[in-house]
Amino acid sequence: MVALTLCLPIAALAGAVHPLEPVNLSSPRATLNSFLTTVDAGYQLVRDEYLQTPGDTYHDRLADSVIRLESMLDLSGIPPAARFELGRDAVVYLYEVLSRIELPPEAEIPDAAVYADTGDDEKAGDKTVSWTIPHTEITLVRVTDGPHAGQFLFDSSTVVRAREFYEKTLSLPYRRDVPLKNYAEMRPYLSIIGWMIPAHVIEAFPDGLKRSVYQQAVWKWIILALVLTLTVAVLVVIHRVTRRRLPADAASAHLRRLVTPLTLLLTPLVLDLLNQQLTLTGWVSGGVSWLAEAIWYFSLAWIAWTGSMTVAELVITSPKIPDQSLNAHLLRLLARTVSIVTVITIIIYVSNQLGVPLYGMIAGLGVGGIAIALAAQPTFENFIGGLNLFIDRPVRVGDLCRYGEDPNLDWQRMGIVESIGFRSTQIRGIDSSVTTIPNSDFSKMHIVNYARRRHILLLTILGLRYETTDDQLRFVLATLRDMLLAHPRVPDDEPRVRFAGFGDFSLNVEIRVNIDTNDRDEFRAIREDILLRVMNVVKDAGTGFAFPSRTVYQAHDAGLNAERQQAAEAQVRAWCSAQELPFPTFTADYRNRTRNTLDYPPEGSPQASE
Repeated sequence: MVALTLCLPIAALAGAVHPLEPVNLSSPRATLNSFLTTVDAGYQLVRDEYLQTPGDTYHDRLADSVIRLESMLDLSGIPPAARFELGRDAVVYLYEVLSRIELPPEAEIPDAAVYADTGDDEKAGDKTVSWTIPHTEITLVRVTDGPHAGQFLFDSSTVVRAREFYEKTLSLPYRRDVPLKNYAEMRPYLSIIGWMIPAHVIEAFPDGLKRSVYQQAVWKWIILALVLTLTVAVLVVIHRVTRRRLPADAASAHLRRLVTPLTLLLTPLVLDLLNQQLTLTGWVSGGVSWLAEAIWYFSLAWIAWTGSMTVAELVITSPKIPDQSLNAHLLRLLARTVSIVTVITIIIYVSNQLGVPLYGMIAGLGVGGIAIALAAQPTFENFIGGLNLFIDRPVRVGDLCRYGEDPNLDWQRMGIVESIGFRSTQIRGIDSSVTTIPNSDFSKMHIVNYARRRHILLLTILGLRYETTDDQLRFVLATLRDMLLAHPRVPDDEPRVRFAGFGDFSLNVEIRVNIDTNDRDEFRAIREDILLRVMNVVKDAGTGFAFPSRTVYQAHDAGLNAERQQAAEAQVRAWCSAQELPFPTFTADYRNRTRNTLDYPPEGSPQASE
């Protein structure tokens, strides 16, 4: 930021009567007269009033005169950051030069009437209308575009070479009656200092302090060094205090990171005030102004960089967003993107202020961007995979999941998601190991998310001894269904407990019910309770659990039942004689006669009478 600094002791008294009246710059004569009149009036004000009683009353009037004088210079060809310093010095030097050289009679200086009919010719020939003071290189040119179009200003070459012209004419006597002589020579050591420092105080300094060193008085160098040292010391102390150790997730820790750049943001104000009150000149004034502007934009970039991340971290610290979740990483990415775009915008703006060509910079960024994109292709693929995970949301941080294919019987590819970043996802397995999977691969896997189950299935097979009778088996089945129906954590209206088949050494009963929980530890507790109740049911039925065994029966073989054998053979012969042998299939008539002839539910059950 370049604030309007009153380092130029000039006032325009004419503007006091009509403060809104624009400066007359319609011709070389008008511009030259306006320039000399404004400076003369200002020097008279400074000599008679400001030097005697400096204060902010004159401060505003001097500020208005600076604006008016800047409007008489063509600063379009000068980088914006350097316009104020060059323009301010150019006014002082040009006034000294114009007061010492021989100016042509006023009648010979072109007025507005001379250029009244040149507009069409100028457009047709694309010629620049200008006038140069005879025997000099001081030129006034008519601006063709912008806010000063049609006005005559001192051209940019004259502004840049003003000090050169002054040094060449320094030995010449004044040809005009000026209110304040040799002001350009007074500026380095006395000058018209800011209104906060009275002129009589400077006059009382020893001659050694008023001696000029590199175009500045010694006392100015001392104050400049002291203020800069004190400012740096304050910034260092504030930075160290705000960087004390705090908990990593404390909101104040994030906010304290902004204290240093916010404090640094005040430094340009101090430098501008210092430049104003000391009335620094030449390259020193320009250096201080450029330093203030650099610190200003650096502070803004620092605030944008740190502030965006601070806001993101404050949002992430809320209980709704886990620290290592994909939402948290996306918030950080958004904050970092905003900060990068802001910093790049500031860099481009500052480069424009310094006069650096933007086309070359943009072209360089384009070529560099292509190279970076090619080198970062795997990272970009993982980033896209992370976005797919964010859009589909197959898992979240803290979810238990199974991923990919696993040839192991105990399925080792199972674990809890610990973090989902932009490049990879970390899963803590059932053996407590951590597996890191690139997002580009993880997003392509088959993922089973156990955390989204409404219930957890309890599936077990009971093996009852073969000595169990059919009525004992019916008792076990009915009692188990009743127990599960009464259990408060079994949501099924009809618990699935069925006789499943004959095993090698047991009668198999399948229990298949849902448990009303999604927490694996709670599920284990409920399963334990149910299985203990199952043991009691089997015990109450008078039977027991089978275990792998082999039973050897020792008995006298009575042989086959000859009577039943003859009856079976007779039945088959009867089928053959009647052409009713049910091979390879039953006949349609037999199926119709036989269908639904058995009693089911069996006699004795509640549904048998329905």
